[in-house]
Amino acid sequence: MTNIKIAGWILRIAVAGEFIGHGVFALQGKEGWFKYFNAVGIEEVGTITTILFVVGIMDILLAVHILVRPVRILVLWMALWGLWTALIRWPIGPDPFWDFVERWANWGAPLALLFIMGWPHNAKAWFSSRKSMN
Repeated sequence: MTNIKIAGWILRIAVAGEFIGHGVFALQGKEGWFKYFNAVGIEEVGTITTILFVVGIMDILLAVHILVRPVRILVLWMALWGLWTALIRWPIGPDPFWDFVERWANWGAPLALLFIMGWPHNAKAWFSSRKSMN
């Protein structure tokens, strides 16, 4: 196995772990995250817990998918989602700048994986995975 394949697997496992962990917290309705919803104007507890449930399911499904067959568009989504959830802490959210910095790996790891998979050059390539990653 080449170093690139090994690095790809390390990133797949790391990103899956991040998304499984966050997904489980979301399914548990982690109250500490309510303030991030409040920061964007979502105040209703029932609405927040419903959104968290949907996000939790989605995060876990994405984590499993990245282990089984990473598809570029899903990996890009994971990078963008990781960036959004870092940004929701600062400057949008109530946390200090370093809470945002601490979460750079949440978007950086999926982005690195996407580049290892190969940046797609057409629309069809966004919906495929590179066989060498499997």
